[in-house]
Amino acid sequence: MAPGISRLLIINNGVGTIMKTLVLAFFRDESGATAIEYGLIAAGIAIAIITAVQGVGSKLSTNFDSISTSLK
Repeated sequence: MAPGISRLLIINNGVGTIMKTLVLAFFRDESGATAIEYGLIAAGIAIAIITAVQGVGSKLSTNFDSISTSLK
């Protein structure tokens, strides 16, 4: 085998090992999953707040309309 090819195989084998190590480390790391979970919780809370504010807003609008009508 030519020296350049054997060197390429050694480098390629090293990169494969490094990539395998990086992929395994990525799957073992749970900090990304935690960030996603916190994001989903924040989105759920935001949806609940928006829904509550819209409900209260329409009720307040109805109350102000009745007060405005009775003042005329």
